Amino acid sequence: MKQERKMHFQEGRRAQQQLESGFKQLENSKRKFERDCREAEKAAQTAERLDQDINATKADVEKAKQQAHLRSHMAEESKNEYAAQLQRFNRDQAHFYFSQMPQIFDKLQDMDERRATHLGAGYGLLSEAELQVLPIITKCLEGMKVAAAAVDSKNDSQVLIELNKSGFARPGDVEFEDFSQPMNRAHSDSSLGTPSDGRPELRGPGRSRAKRWPFGKKNKTVVTEDFSHLLPELQRKRLQQQLEEHNRELQKEIDQREALKKMKDVYEKTPQMGDPTSLEPQIAETLNNIERLKLEVQKYEAWLAEAESRVLSNRGDSLNRHTRPPDPPASAPPDSSSSSNSGSQENKESSEEPPLEEGQDTPIYTEFDEDFEESASPIGHCVAIYHFEGSSEGTISMAEGEDLSLMEEDKGDGWTRVRRKQGGEGYVPTSYLRVTLN
Repeated sequence: MKQERKMHFQEGRRAQQQLESGFKQLENSKRKFERDCREAEKAAQTAERLDQDINATKADVEKAKQQAHLRSHMAEESKNEYAAQLQRFNRDQAHFYFSQMPQIFDKLQDMDERRATHLGAGYGLLSEAELQVLPIITKCLEGMKVAAAAVDSKNDSQVLIELNKSGFARPGDVEFEDFSQPMNRAHSDSSLGTPSDGRPELRGPGRSRAKRWPFGKKNKTVVTEDFSHLLPELQRKRLQQQLEEHNRELQKEIDQREALKKMKDVYEKTPQMGDPTSLEPQIAETLNNIERLKLEVQKYEAWLAEAESRVLSNRGDSLNRHTRPPDPPASAPPDSSSSSNSGSQENKESSEEPPLEEGQDTPIYTEFDEDFEESASPIGHCVAIYHFEGSSEGTISMAEGEDLSLMEEDKGDGWTRVRRKQGGEGYVPTSYLRVTLN
């Protein structure tokens, strides 16, 4: 109807433009007739004045009379043209106001009447639909009223506490650390920043574990030297890479030291080639670098051994957890902002087994590594059983029932690397998938 209304207005504008064009032609012919009449009158007066002038020649009088006759003829033609144009405009104007405009108005009236009929039918259907759903709405409101009356704030708060409690033990007293004595210092086993499994924590210079303050702002993930902010499997890979890199640097320093020793021997045997004492500072610097790199290698080896033991323990726990299918979550699955152990959350709810020891120290994941290893082709496919919102770095979102490509199996930490069909690759919870290997 909007297009029809636009078409009727365009038709009216075209008819009006034609009438305006005819009126302009009428005005032009009227001005031409008026101008030609003045010129003819002026030419007639000139011819009469020369005819009465005794000094005017016969040729001038004849020329003036011919000019007056010509002007009179032109005025007569302009008069006829003006009369024809006036008659034509009056006919067009009558046709516009008595025929075209009424037809256009009739079409607009018919369109508006049809619009009103459609609106009436629509309002009737709306009223019927409202009357049909009114009992449902009333029932819903009654149910809301009953539910509001049945609110148990004490029970609700207890449920919320059970869902969100951290499980961390209260911290003990902070022990005094005597930095004046060259001795190994140990943190309190009950400290907020100390692992609860009693194992000694390897720390580099200037490294300390941040405390978890209960009323502080949301802690941002701190990238640590031992990569403890990553998943155990990714931590193991990164530690292996660092260990290999430090071994290469160590071997390079050892080779450099051997070369300097050989050069020093040559200088001692042939003094004219150089001063052997000039190589002492370089040899000393190389020895210091070797000692430093050896300490770094030992440190990374200890961290790697600890990470491998954690991977093996998680793998055993994952095998126990996957002996039976997980229960569907009562609510939306936890996202990456949860500080609880995502990989063992369902197992903890369905059994009385104690949580993993490292879960008391750090969550099962806080940040994922962005750099995934290259994979030539998927090793299988999987279907998402539940919806997952991957809001943490390294994770990826998936919808319930979505088909995904399996890029890497669960390494025992409860996470599987997948690829979406529309692009994007990341980790998702293994318990949220139904996996089929190629």
